[in-house]
Amino acid sequence: MDILHGILLALHIFGLALIIGTFFVQLRANEGIRTDLVLAGAITQVVTGVALVGVAEGAGHDVNMVKIAVKLGIALVVLIAAIGAFVAQRRGGKVKPFFHAAGGMAVINVLVAVLWR
Repeated sequence: MDILHGILLALHIFGLALIIGTFFVQLRANEGIRTDLVLAGAITQVVTGVALVGVAEGAGHDVNMVKIAVKLGIALVVLIAAIGAFVAQRRGGKVKPFFHAAGGMAVINVLVAVLWR
């Protein structure tokens, strides 16, 4: 179970890096924004986050479900914003509002994860 938890945690961090890394690198870009990377990171975050909670519950750890619910809600907002950015880019629409929403909410989600004890 520890190996599975470690693999899921590593994938979760890689998903986070895709979102926040892309966000900070392309924060001021006006074109060529990599919405595909943000979308892949958002999908990875939601899937691995849910799996991490399942593994923790299965191992008998005490999980703060209120914190998990808040984090899942924020992660779903990030995912919806990433989908919006991806679709807007494909259709030639405005990408930046969705891109900034996804990146900003991902940063907030990290702060919730770290500061909420």
